[in-house]
Amino acid sequence: MDKLKRYIIFLIGLFINSLGVSLITKAALGTSPISSIPYVLSLIFPFTLGQFTIYFSVLLVVLQLLILRRKFKAEHLLQIPISIAFGYFIDLTMEMLSFVNPQLYIIKIAALLIGCAILGFGVYTELLANVAMLPGESFVRAVVEVWHTEFGVTKVTFDVSMSLTAVILSFVFCGQLQGVREGTIIAALLVGFIARTLGRWLKPFETILFKTTPAADSVSAETNASSIPNTVQVIAIGREYGSGGHDLGQELAKRLGFAFYDKDIIKLAAGTTGYSTQYIAKNSS
Repeated sequence: MDKLKRYIIFLIGLFINSLGVSLITKAALGTSPISSIPYVLSLIFPFTLGQFTIYFSVLLVVLQLLILRRKFKAEHLLQIPISIAFGYFIDLTMEMLSFVNPQLYIIKIAALLIGCAILGFGVYTELLANVAMLPGESFVRAVVEVWHTEFGVTKVTFDVSMSLTAVILSFVFCGQLQGVREGTIIAALLVGFIARTLGRWLKPFETILFKTTPAADSVSAETNASSIPNTVQVIAIGREYGSGGHDLGQELAKRLGFAFYDKDIIKLAAGTTGYSTQYIAKNSS
């Protein structure tokens, strides 16, 4: 039941995300970095923003396959139906907001800021659900896993490269800058901040919404966790450098069918919350 609730919340967050992206786009001051390439292409070719979002997302999944190779898991393919739903949600919300066509610059800024707030709430909702990732974040995670880079730095680099690629496409096909403006920079700066702030403000809401919490679900290796109903089984391994605990934990997770996290969880937390890895590591005990 808890799992179903999380997926429902994730879908709601996905729709909220699409509404935020659409309103930011309708503000006509650019769009969010991850949507910049699909948006510019939608201005050039006879396909919608949602359709190009799906195509671009599938491309990111294929790139993950090439990067991860044998580490690519079947569960990663879940990103494809998620991307299809996200693309259709974007087209739906773009149609819903068809009446939004601000002319005054101050009204455009207002629409942009409201869109950023909605998108930030959507990102928070997806993180709250904690069941899946969109291809953009998952691609960054794949790069981090293979080349051991910093998640936050890699995410920023990815967003910047998406925006720069959109700028290049705009000049090549249109001969002028389209689709990437000051709104793209504002969205890049505000959305993550809003999601982090909501995460702090609404933290008590998470414990009310979900019966299980990480602290309540943690079960030591000596406890027969399978005898406890309706709990998430977590095995924590304390180790010292050179003890082989990493390899042991990885093999144990493989045999039990558990997800395995080591330092990657710190990088993922840093990337999705905006805090530094040092801060996460210091405050995770």
